[in-house]
Amino acid sequence: MGRTVEVLTGKAELCRSIMGALPDWFSEPGVIEASARAVEELPVFGYVEADVVTAMIALKPHLPDAVEIALIATRPDYHGRGAGRHLVDVAERFAYASGARLLTVKTLAPRGRDEPQFEATRRFYDRTGFVRAEVFPKLWHEDHPCLFMVKPLAGMQPGETTL
Repeated sequence: MGRTVEVLTGKAELCRSIMGALPDWFSEPGVIEASARAVEELPVFGYVEADVVTAMIALKPHLPDAVEIALIATRPDYHGRGAGRHLVDVAERFAYASGARLLTVKTLAPRGRDEPQFEATRRFYDRTGFVRAEVFPKLWHEDHPCLFMVKPLAGMQPGETTL
């Protein structure tokens, strides 16, 4: 069993290390480098097992109502062991404490190819309570359609609105 920690330093290096170990998901060096630069300015949490940060999550507040999972990734040897679920829980608590009502994430939409790694990613989000809200065919690139997913945060009543 691991523990979750807030990552305050070395965010870019951690990002490069984990994303670089996942070439089936992150094969473009430019994407890895852009992500590494971006996480430096975001709240980042890591899941630690036996003194190794096995997974990370970076959160991008879009307050007042939403927090986005900008990046979540787990080292390949640790897939399926619960780190991702723990980090989504941390994201929910962070978002809720920030006053947000939604947790959001963007991932690769189905594109008619045999890509089991991306199907596994989408199933992970489905299992953790996200709803597939919309596909943006050209948000990132015409060959990389974006699936936008949302998760209402616990504690909100159906139909509750603020003015």
